[in-house]
Formats: sequence, C-alpha cells, structure tokens
Amino acid sequence: MSEAARSLLQRWGASFRKGTDFDSWGQLVEAIDEYQILARHLQKEAQSQHNSSEFTEDQKKTIAKIATCLELRSAALQSTQSQDEFKLEDLKKLEPILKNILTYNKEFPFDVQPVPLRKILAPGEEEHLEFEEDDEEGGAGAGSPDSFPARVPGTLLPRLPSEPRMTLLTINIEKIGLKDAGQCIDPYITVSVKDLNGIDLTPVQDTPVALRKEDTYVHFNVDIEIQKHIEKLTKGAAIFFEFKHYKPKKKFTSTKCFAFMEMDEIKPGAIVIELYKKPTDFKRKKLQLLTKKPLYLHLHQTLHKE
Repeated sequence: MSEAARSLLQRWGASFRKGTDFDSWGQLVEAIDEYQILARHLQKEAQSQHNSSEFTEDQKKTIAKIATCLELRSAALQSTQSQDEFKLEDLKKLEPILKNILTYNKEFPFDVQPVPLRKILAPGEEEHLEFEEDDEEGGAGAGSPDSFPARVPGTLLPRLPSEPRMTLLTINIEKIGLKDAGQCIDPYITVSVKDLNGIDLTPVQDTPVALRKEDTYVHFNVDIEIQKHIEKLTKGAAIFFEFKHYKPKKKFTSTKCFAFMEMDEIKPGAIVIELYKKPTDFKRKKLQLLTKKPLYLHLHQTLHKE
C-alpha cells in the first residue's frame, strides 16, 4: 500500500467513525454533516481518472457504493418516514470494508448503485467540450462539467441549536433575475459553503423547485439555514448559490450560472449579488459576469444570536 493510499484510508476511516459516533449519540445535524462531506470525498475518488487514483476500477465501484450508503443514511436522518430507512447498524457494517478496500473481494452487502452527484473532469478537460447554445451574452460555457443526474431537489436542513455568543444565519432566497427566466424547466438552487480551496464546510443543500417564473425573474422565497455558526467558518469562506435547470433535449440537469457571498457581506437585511458564468469556480479565481444587464440574485439575511 502506498503512503498516499494509507493516509487517505486513515482520513476516511476517522471521518466514518466520527459520523457514526455522532449518529449513535443522537447528534443528528453533526452526523449528517460528516456523512455528506465524506460521501463527496468518496464520490470524487470514485470518479477520478485511472492513472491519478490509488485504487482499481472495482475498488472505486465499492467506494462509490459506500458513498451512496452514506447519502442514504443522511437522507434517513432527515426523513420523518421510518419505513425502509437505511439504519445505523447497516452503515456500521461498511466500516471494515472501507478500511480493507484494497483486499476486499466479496459481494457488496447492500443492493445499491453508485450515484455520482456530478461529473468531475480533469483540469482543462472542460475546454474541449462543446459550447452550450443558451449561454448569456454569447459566452463560452461548457455544459458537461456541470451536468447532474436527474434527482429531486429539496434537501433543506433545519436550523442548528443555538450556542451562547454564537451566530446562526438564515438566508431567504427571494428571486433570481435572468433574461430567459420563463424558459427554465424545474429550476432550483444548490447552496454550499466552501473554503478557499473549494472544500465543503457544511452539508450541501438544494432548494425545492422554484415557486413561479415571472417576466425576467424566477421566484423562490425559501429559507436556507446555514449549517455552521458564523464564528466557526474558516477565514476566506464563501456561500455559493448555483442555479440549476433541467434540459429535456440532453436529459440532464445543468448549472446555468452561480453567485457567491463572502464573509464580509454577512449582515442583516436585503442584499443583491452578481451572477457569474459557469462552470462554478469555487476557488473564485477566474470569474466572468453572466451578463451586463442589471440582473442579480436577491437575498435577505437574518442573524440569530443568543
């Protein structure tokens, strides 16, 4: 086993145990957070190019299935329905499989399929993809890097428990301005909190499909509870909003544009933020405005402090 693989498995194992510990202690918000972040790390490895991975294709399939089980357990913790849920004792059966992934050669214990959240491309690979037809202002955006399998939006999480002298943030997504707002099918927004390297700091949340489309606006009027106290976010963190819609011709959900809010913009009241061309740049290094028109994402922030 290479040093890189050993280090990776140790980190995954520690994260897995942390999540199941939170789960068994009844700290469900923390468990969901840990499960979803680990699931994304596993999915990213499962989709990595063969020559850049420490694992074989069969091992990566098993890793992807473990990620699916983490997502299923996370969904079970958020659901009010108890039947057919993925149980903690089931999830714990996967810990030795993950630990011994390099030698594991048995049939996977659960009938699940890998469900990648997004296609992950090698750096620069998106430059060779066809341009999309519907880019604003004739921009050259690529469709495939931001293509997602069809899934039902609406994974909002409840507000965290309050802590003394700590601040929680609720963001109401009011509406987004787009020149072709009326043509967007099943639009929703994915909200994530990233550090400067683009790593998730909280679970990713999807809004339900928009309430209505009117003129150049898509209306949401939905509250997002940021899943970390503001004081605990790392320096340079940002909150991202990715606007997604379904493309029937291509049969996938695509990111149309994105916006983000940095820490110094967190303050009570209304705020409008600019929209940028895809693909989403979580590191905020190559930003291109979506349009010169006065079209923005309209938000309202509420701060909660003990």
